[in-house]
Amino acid sequence: MEIKVIVTGATGLVGEGVIMECLNHPDVKEVMMINRKSSRLDHPKLRECIVTDFFNLKEFLNELKGYDACFYCAGVSSRGMSESAYSFVTYDTTLAFANTLLSQNPNMIFGHISGNLTDSTETGRLMWARVKGKTENALMKLPFKKVYNFRPGFMKPTKGQKNIKSYYKFISFLYPFLKLIAPNQVSTMHQVGLAMINSVLTGYPRPILEIKDIKHLAAQNHHNQ
Repeated sequence: MEIKVIVTGATGLVGEGVIMECLNHPDVKEVMMINRKSSRLDHPKLRECIVTDFFNLKEFLNELKGYDACFYCAGVSSRGMSESAYSFVTYDTTLAFANTLLSQNPNMIFGHISGNLTDSTETGRLMWARVKGKTENALMKLPFKKVYNFRPGFMKPTKGQKNIKSYYKFISFLYPFLKLIAPNQVSTMHQVGLAMINSVLTGYPRPILEIKDIKHLAAQNHHNQ
């Protein structure tokens, strides 16, 4: 089975890591990056579409057609943001983009990078967790073929990644220790990317994947299914 995927957020840690996994995976035939600014990544499987406004995609509709999956990895930290500003980026922008993709690819699988401790009730004390929960819940109501919400925690970057914040370099150094004392709080970027690909190739019984689910799905070998 060969798949064509759209990936957002290539200039961030997760998007870059997921794209690297897709480019290395024999069953991913084509990767379309949707970026606000050009990426330096270059590969025969890779295409790029520069979109400055995720709310205005009319001129790109033909380019967005014919894809099996979208891995939505775009996002921002809530640090220093008001709830309305964070909600605009995290909820409004994601839903606008998802609805446009759905109109062009009704049989698509939508994989969404959420976060560990996301609040499905939308009522908790943590602002970012409420907004992420609201986003997950809204996406799961859309009539995609499947919607998967991935909730990674700390991720060890893949070798060769460029878009790494300084504290993630520190986490990479600590990763063996963190893996030992809190295995359900950490994963590798490799596992997250592989889990997203496998969600399309093999599927998963739950729409919300915690860290242990991500690791379990990453370990699946769909050729044996």
